[in-house]
Amino acid sequence: MSSTLLVYLHGFRSSPRSSKAVMTGDAVRALSTADNPMEWYCPQLLASPKQSMDMVTNHIDQSKADRIVVIGSSLGGFYTNYLAEKYGCKALALNPAVYAARELAPHVGMMTAYDSDEPFDFRPEYIDELKALQIEGISNPSRYFLIAAKGDELLDWKEMAEFYQGAKQLILEGSDHGIADYADHLPKVLEFISS
Repeated sequence: MSSTLLVYLHGFRSSPRSSKAVMTGDAVRALSTADNPMEWYCPQLLASPKQSMDMVTNHIDQSKADRIVVIGSSLGGFYTNYLAEKYGCKALALNPAVYAARELAPHVGMMTAYDSDEPFDFRPEYIDELKALQIEGISNPSRYFLIAAKGDELLDWKEMAEFYQGAKQLILEGSDHGIADYADHLPKVLEFISS
């Protein structure tokens, strides 16, 4: 019997309540069987990248699962690269911020989370923490699946496609940073998780 730990990492200022996280979680729980159990882990990430990764790696290290699959959206996609290289596991990146320190440097300061009024303090030292987690290149493209939208208004899909060269890629015409049509692509996501 093999068990799978499925880790889902949301994006910057987002939460486990994001529509992609909820949709994926429901689908994964529906796939989970007694013979092939799947544990769903989708934590609220912290403002500090280092603390976020300490929390997630701690959970992975304590898991009894035989295999790990990490899915991440945007900043979560950046974290996904770090974890996939650390654990040698399968990874699915959704419009990932492949160079998160550069992307987020202009966002240092106080702001609020997307789906709540919780204050969110993004400190200058967090940029250094992101730099410390940067993966320069993926070691084994066959473990990765990139879903990138040409219509992403925040990040450059061409940069993503280049970063995941040799990996399985689904490049969407149009769509947007949040992948509004994610439900249409969920079957491919589940296929990758199960394969």
